[in-house]
Parts: sequence; C-alpha cells; structure tokens
Amino acid sequence: MPHSGDLHTTGLPAPAAPTEPTVNIFQTQDPITPQPWAEPPAPVGSPAPNPPRDTWAGRHAFLLSCLGYCVGLGNVWRFPYLCYRNGGGVFLIPYFLMLLLVGLPLFLMELSLGQYGAAGPITVWKCCPILQGVGVGMLVVSSLVSIYYNVIIAWAFYYLGSSFQSPLPWSCDAPRNAELCQNASGSATHASASEAFWNEQVLGVTHSSGLGDPGSVQWLLALCLLAAWIVVFLCMLGGIRSSGKVVYITATFPYLILLVLIMRGATLPGSLDGVRFYLSSDWSKLLSARVWSDAASQIFYSLGIGFGGLLSMASYNKFDNNVVRDTLVIAIGNCCTSFFAGFAIFSVLGHMALKRDIPVGSVAESGPGLAFVAYPEALSLLPGSPFWSILFFLMLFMLGVDTLFGNIEAINTAIMDEFPALREGKRKVMLLAVLCFSFYLLGLLLVTQGGIFWFTLIDTYSTSFGLIIITLLMCIGIASCYGIEQFCRDIVTMICRCPPWYSRVLGCFKVCWVFFTPCLLLFTLIFTFLDMYNIPLHYGTYEFPAWGTSLGVCMGVLSCVQIPIGAIVALCHQTGTLSDRFQKAMQPLHSWGRAASSTEDIIEVPFTITLSSSDFTTPPHSES
Repeated sequence: MPHSGDLHTTGLPAPAAPTEPTVNIFQTQDPITPQPWAEPPAPVGSPAPNPPRDTWAGRHAFLLSCLGYCVGLGNVWRFPYLCYRNGGGVFLIPYFLMLLLVGLPLFLMELSLGQYGAAGPITVWKCCPILQGVGVGMLVVSSLVSIYYNVIIAWAFYYLGSSFQSPLPWSCDAPRNAELCQNASGSATHASASEAFWNEQVLGVTHSSGLGDPGSVQWLLALCLLAAWIVVFLCMLGGIRSSGKVVYITATFPYLILLVLIMRGATLPGSLDGVRFYLSSDWSKLLSARVWSDAASQIFYSLGIGFGGLLSMASYNKFDNNVVRDTLVIAIGNCCTSFFAGFAIFSVLGHMALKRDIPVGSVAESGPGLAFVAYPEALSLLPGSPFWSILFFLMLFMLGVDTLFGNIEAINTAIMDEFPALREGKRKVMLLAVLCFSFYLLGLLLVTQGGIFWFTLIDTYSTSFGLIIITLLMCIGIASCYGIEQFCRDIVTMICRCPPWYSRVLGCFKVCWVFFTPCLLLFTLIFTFLDMYNIPLHYGTYEFPAWGTSLGVCMGVLSCVQIPIGAIVALCHQTGTLSDRFQKAMQPLHSWGRAASSTEDIIEVPFTITLSSSDFTTPPHSES
C-alpha cells in the first residue's frame, strides 16, 4: 500500500506553490534525513489483508513429510505380496523401470508445479485454467481416501491396545482359542485363532450378510476411530509448522522398527525359506503384461501421485528449493523401503509356515489380511510376543498417520487458497475441526459389522481408474497446453544454480512427460478397466452384488467428472468465439506463479519520495 508523508531536506529552496509536494531526487545533493516511520491508518471500511501462507521451518521438515506421506501401509502389506506373486526378484526389473519412466517424472511434475505456483491443487491451475477440474478431482480422491484410511489407523489402535495383554488375544495360548487351535492343528484351510479374532471380535463381520446389511456400529472401533482423528487434528493444529515437527518422529521411527523386525526375523528358524520364497525368480513372468501393469500401479500408488498431497506440501517450499534433488531422494527412498519391508514380512512368515508345517504361499496374503491376520499370528509364535506386536502396530499407526497428514493437507490447502481469510488462526482451526469431524462421521459406516465390505468397495474404486485419468490429463495438460519447454524453464528458474548434468536429466524427463509416461499411464488404465470387467470384486468368499459394483464405479466417475465441469466453467469465464475461449482458457493467468505475485509486494522504507513529471521527462545530469 503506498504511503504519503513529508520529506525534509536541507539546503533546498521550497518549491513555488506546487500542486503536491515534489522532490527531484536526481538534483538533491544533501542527504535525506529519515523520519520515524508511522503506518497511516487504513481507510475506513477497507478489508483487512489476508494472512500470508506458511512455509516449512526447514528443508528436512519437507523431506520427511513427503517421505512419510509416500511410505505408507502399501509398502508393507502390498509390495511384498506383489513381488512374490509376480516372479520374486524378477519383479524388481519392471518395478524400477516403471519408477524411472512413470514414478520419477510424475513426482517431479507435481512437486515443481506446487513449488513454482505456491498454491494448492485448485489454485495452481492458474497456469492452465481449463484444467482446474483436475485439481477438484484430486480433492475428491483425497476426501474418499481420508474417509477409509483412518479406519485402518483405528484398527491399528485396536490391535495396539490389545497387544498389552499376555497372552495375546489372537494367539493359541489365549484360553478362549484353545479349542479352535486344537481343531485347526495341521490344517491350512481351517480358520485360525488370529482370523477368528479379526472377523468376530474386531470387525464383527460374522453378524453381517453383505454390503446391504451393515448392522450395528462396533463401538470400540468407533472410539478408536475418534481417537485417531483427534491425533490427526492435534498434530495438524498448527499447520505445516506443527506437522513438520511431528514427522521427525513418525517418519523416522518406523524405519527403526523395521530394522529391529528384520534383525529379529533373521534369527528365526525357517526365515530363509520365507526370504527365498519372496525373492525366488521366475523369468517367464516378464512376458506377462499383468506383471508390468502391477509394477506401474504399485509405483503410481505408493508415491502418492495425483492425490494433491505432494503438490500442496511443495507449495510451502522456498522458491529456490532444489526440487530435482528432493524428487530423487524421496522417490528412491520410498521404493527401497518397499523392498526391504519384504524381508521383515517374509522372514517371519517363513517361520510361521515352518511351525505350522505348511507352504509359505499358504500364509502369504496382501492388504488387511496380511497386516491384521497373518503377521499378527506369526508374531504370536515368538517369545515375548506382546513386545513385538506393540512394535509392529505402532509402526502401522505411524505409517498411516503420515500418509493421512498429506491427504488432509491437500484438502486444507486447497480450501484456504480459494478463501484466504480462512488462514487466520481461529478460522483455520475451525476449518480443520470441521474436516476431521465430518470425515469421522462418514467413517462410522466403515466400523459397522458390515463395514469391511464398504471399506473394500471404497478402497478398490476411489483410487482406481479415476486417479489414473486425473494424472494422465495433468501430464498431457502440462506438456501440451502449458508447454513442456516453459515448464522446464520454470524448474531451471527455481533451482537457479544447476550443475551441468541437470540439463541432461531434465532432457530425459522431458521425453518421459511427452511420450513414455502418458503411454504407460494409458496402458495401466486399459488393464484397470479389463480387471474391472473380468474379475468380480470379492471379500473372502463374498462376491459383491452388481449394484455395489455400480456404486463403486460411480465413485471413480465422481472424480473424473470434475474435469469437464471445470473446463466448462473456465470457458464460461472467457469472452469471444468458442475457439477464442479455448485459446484464452489454456493461457496462464496474470497472477500465475510467484514471479507475478512478487511484483505486487511493497518495500517499506522510512521516508516517502513523490516524483514529479519532470523527473521522467528530463534526464538526470550529474554536476562535475
């Protein structure tokens, strides 16, 4: 805001009745005496300035937040299963190829977009307004994921509390399981004590007939879900400043637990059989398109691409943060974590298979079945089983909370960027409280006796074809509408001092953004549709009805439909013929990027100089 005031100079005659006080700064030889600065009162009725955006307290807070966001439950319960199912160690070949051709390019694109624009998933599309629906679609996906993801944390809370009992309530040493374990002895098909505890006591699914019969709420789970949301609320209460401190524990402690579990697993009889089963190579699997599709989807989901979390967290970076370095560190660190988590899982499963005298393949599962049935049962066979169980479920809790931070941050950032007044302290707290409480109420359906069926439905379809379409259009939109050359210049502008090899790396990324990444995303999308058509959705022996599958497809469509709606809105805001509107809607707005907004910044000084017209018409001459 411009400020006015008096300027006192010595040795200068007063101007003859000027229309306003003027000083020719070019002819002034004596020093200007600065006056005490006083902020003039704002005009009556003028709106208060919007609170500024937060920034990360340091580079390490951003790195750990992104790493914690990416390293989630899928690294522990999905990757090891995919690895053994798709050829063991051979699966690492398509996995790391997909990392290079899909994961790293999309990861860098999302981080760069957020950092350069300093805006959330919706506002950042000032770079190409016709694609603003992509940002809205990201929020729809993040909202659906937030509803069910905290239910997993509630399960981990439940098991964590139960782990303080000795013997563990899902072990054969528990009195209530003695008869069950005696009947199941030597049988690979009979329900185990761990499976009975999961289905009967935790979920209560034995009292539900399916999707249309949710039954009553499991109130212990509902309390665990409430506790999980309270933890998320408290950790994010101060924005990225508070969550950036929490991740120093939640993002690093799981690695310590993982290391302890690997060391303990290596000492168990049968652990080598499990590791051998995990890494056994079947080279013929490389000829299967299914293996390549699984590798692409695992890279895609494990890196958290397309949810808006990466984009939002990067928007709080300093403008000159080295985004290429961060991409390499976070993405490669995430994939290495997935690989090493397999040793912690399969070494213990190998021991369980040896104790039960059954093949390792009979106990290897994916998803909740691994985290809450197979692995807890394996831990119950170890000496000091409560201690190992506490460590494992504490790790699951921290992995889940870190990922949820990113999803909630994406939603929060998008809303506050659209309504900057909400960044003010009390309003910001209220917004976060409303979000957390709303997601808690919506999540109550998932902690009913039939909640696991709804959980499976939302988990399957909320991040299915819709998320891939969103990311595909983001990649194509930046490459074609915004311009791949301009995008690369933006990255170079942010990094400033680029080593020589950066230009070659960006050249490789450019090829991926234009060709390889969109093609592989399209390939993954086709396989996703084929799976939906050919393989009916199951939970155990229960097959989902047609209406349930249709409802799931509608969830995926809900995120996709935001894209044409956003495009129509952007076109309506333009003028001219339809062709003119399209052309204007694909051009960046004047307010796009930090460079545009920085020109509006006011530098405050302790005096005011008002220039007259002569200062611009008469060139200055220094006296000799």
